[in-house]
Amino acid sequence: MSGRACRLQVKVVPGASRAEVVGLLGAAVKIRVAAPPEGGQANRAVCALLADRLGLPLAQVTVVSGPASPNKVIGLVGIAETEAKARLLG
Repeated sequence: MSGRACRLQVKVVPGASRAEVVGLLGAAVKIRVAAPPEGGQANRAVCALLADRLGLPLAQVTVVSGPASPNKVIGLVGIAETEAKARLLG
């Protein structure tokens, strides 16, 4: 692990037809997931999508704040914020 870490603001839209990174919404990255917002399913889907798109182990992607809100802060270990946004939005 490189020792890099960041926090990424995201806006989550659960119950979408497919999981995808939509783009920027203000300072937040807008993400759609097919999972419903019940029982943490959408949170797990967001973490899995980000881990896959960023090439990080799932354990290095966590919901830091906003678990019951569509506006969340996701903690990422092993990547800088600028690199994370470039990979997600590029």
